[in-house]
Amino acid sequence: MTAWHQLYSMNDQRERRPLSRATLRRIGGFARPHRAKLALFVLLSVVLAGLAVASPLLAGRVVDAIFNAEPFGVVGVVAVAIAGIAVAEAGLGLVNRWLSAGIGEDLILGLRTAVFDHVQRMPIAFFTRTRTGALVSRLNNDVIGAQRAFTDTLSGVVGNVVTLALTLTAMIGISWQITLLALLLLPVFVLPARRMGTRVARLRREAADHNAAMGTQMTERFSAPGATLVKLFGRPDRESAEFAARARRVRDIGVRSAMTQSAFVTALTLVSALALALVYGLGGFYALREQLQPGAVVAMAMLLTRLYAPLTALASARMDIMSAVVSFERVFEVLDLKPLIQERPGAREVPAGPVAVEFDDVRFAYPSADKVSLASLEAVAVLDSRGGEEVLHGISFRAEPGQVVALVGSSGAGKSTIAQLLPRLYDVDSGAVRLAGVDVRELSFDSIRDTLGLVTQDGHLFHETIRANLLLARPEATEDELWDALTRARLATLIASLPDGLDTVVGERGYRLSGGERQRLTIARLLLAQPRVVVLDEATAALDATSEAAVQDALGEALAGRTAVVIAHRLSTIRAADLILVVEDGRIVERGTHAELLAAGGRYEELYRTQFDDPTTAEAFA
Repeated sequence: MTAWHQLYSMNDQRERRPLSRATLRRIGGFARPHRAKLALFVLLSVVLAGLAVASPLLAGRVVDAIFNAEPFGVVGVVAVAIAGIAVAEAGLGLVNRWLSAGIGEDLILGLRTAVFDHVQRMPIAFFTRTRTGALVSRLNNDVIGAQRAFTDTLSGVVGNVVTLALTLTAMIGISWQITLLALLLLPVFVLPARRMGTRVARLRREAADHNAAMGTQMTERFSAPGATLVKLFGRPDRESAEFAARARRVRDIGVRSAMTQSAFVTALTLVSALALALVYGLGGFYALREQLQPGAVVAMAMLLTRLYAPLTALASARMDIMSAVVSFERVFEVLDLKPLIQERPGAREVPAGPVAVEFDDVRFAYPSADKVSLASLEAVAVLDSRGGEEVLHGISFRAEPGQVVALVGSSGAGKSTIAQLLPRLYDVDSGAVRLAGVDVRELSFDSIRDTLGLVTQDGHLFHETIRANLLLARPEATEDELWDALTRARLATLIASLPDGLDTVVGERGYRLSGGERQRLTIARLLLAQPRVVVLDEATAALDATSEAAVQDALGEALAGRTAVVIAHRLSTIRAADLILVVEDGRIVERGTHAELLAAGGRYEELYRTQFDDPTTAEAFA
C-alpha cells in the first residue's frame, strides 16, 4: 500500500506542477534543425485552411445562382472551381502529411539517439539503481508520445487556428448578428477543455508509470535467471496478480481517458448541432424577409461546421499538447541527469609500452542515490540523499609491468570495488589510481578500454552470435584472429563442433553455454582485445573443478606478459602471484608472497587453513 500511495503522491505533485517555459524552449530546440520543413509545413497548412473556407462560400454561390435562375455556365464554372479546390486539398494534404511524418520521425530519431547515447555515458551506479523497464519506456513510449506533438498536434493546431480566423472573417462578412449569436456558445468549448486537458494528462502520466513498472517486471522475469528464480522461490500466482493489477489499472485509465475525450467531443458536437439549427432558423428568418440571400444561409451553415470543428479540435489539442509535454518532460528528465563520471577535456592516451598499475592512498564511498539516479526510474517518491559510507580506506599498492598482484579476503572486504576503480566504473573520492603513471581521470575512455581488459565472475554475454560477442572487443578482427583467440582460450574444438559454428546464438547472457564455456568465451574476447592490463574478478569462483582447470589453462594465455590484478576466492589459484594483498574492511592488512604470508601466520594463513583444513592438502599447496 505504501508503494501505491507514493505512486499517487508523485502523480499529484506532477499534476500541480505548472507547464515550464524552459521545457517549451527545449522542445523548440529539438525542432530547430527541421525549421525549413516546418516553415513549408506551416505554409501549406495555411493554404489548406484557406481552401477549406473557400468551399462553403462557393457552395453558397451555387445556391444563389440556382435561386436566381442564372445561366448554367455560372453554375458550371463554380462547380469546376469546387472540384478543383477538392483536388488541391487532397494533393496538398498528402504533401503536408508527408512533411509532418518526416518531421516526427526525425524527431524520434534525434530523441532516441540522444537518450541512448546519454544513458550509455551514465556510471555503473546508475544502472545498479534504476529499473530497466523504466528506461526502455523512456526510449519507446515517451519518445513516441513526444513525436505526436509534431506529427499530429502541430498540424492540427496550425491548420485549425488559420481555419478559425478565416471562417470567422467570412461569417462576420455575411452576417455579424448570426455570427455573434453562434459565438455565445464559445465558453462551452473553452472551460471544459482546461479541466479535461489536465485530467487526461494526469491519467497518462499514471499510465506511463504503470507501463514502465510492467516493463521492468517483464524484463526481469522473462530473463533466464529471473525465470529460474521465480520457478524456484517465487510465487507465480502472486507475480501474475501483481502484473494483472497494474495491467487492469492501465486498462481502466485507457477507458477513462477515452470516455473523457469522447464525452467532451460528443458534447461539443451536440452544441455545434444546436448552433447549426440556430443558423438555419435565424438565417431562414432573414432570408424570408429578404434580408439575406439563400446562398448566404447555406454558406453560413457550412462555415459554422468549419468554425466549431476547429474549435473542437483545438480544445482536444490542449489534451494532446499536455500529454506530449509530459512525454517530453520524462525524456528531458533523463537527459538532465549528468553523468557522474565524465571524460575531461583534452584527455590523454595511456603511454605506449608496458603498463604499471598503482593505487595511491585511495579512499572511496559509493555515491548516494540523488547523485546518480531519478526517483521515477526507481519507483520511489524521493531519492535517498544520504551520503555513502567510505568502503575503501587508504588503499596503496603497485603492480609493476608484467607482474601479477592478487587480492584476497572475506566477501564484502572491498576487493571488487578496487577492481572497478581501474576502468573508471567509479571514481575515487581521494587519492589516485594510475595506469603507466597517469591518473585514470586524466585518460580518455577509449584509451582506458584499449589498455585494460576485465573478466568478471558471471561472464556476461549478449543474446547474439558467438562471433558478435567476440567482435565486441575488436570489431575489425579477422576470421583467423577469432579462431586463434578461441584456440588459446581452449574453446575452438567445441565451437567448431556446433552446427552454426561462430554464428551460433548463445542465448540471453550466454545461458545456452555452460558456466565454464561462457567464462572461456569471455577470456577469448579478452585475448582478442589484447589489453596490456588484465583484471580478473573471481573469474573461476562459480566453476566446478573440471571447468576451473580448463579456465585456468585459458587464463594462463591471457596473463602471459601482461600486468594483472587478480581477485581470487580460491587461494590455490594465486600461489604464484608476485604480490598477494589481503583486504579486510576496505584496508590492506597484509601483503607479501604466498610463502611469506603463510610463514607470517596472519589473516592469509587463517584463510588458507580454512580452505585447506586437511593439513596434508594444505602442505601440498604450500
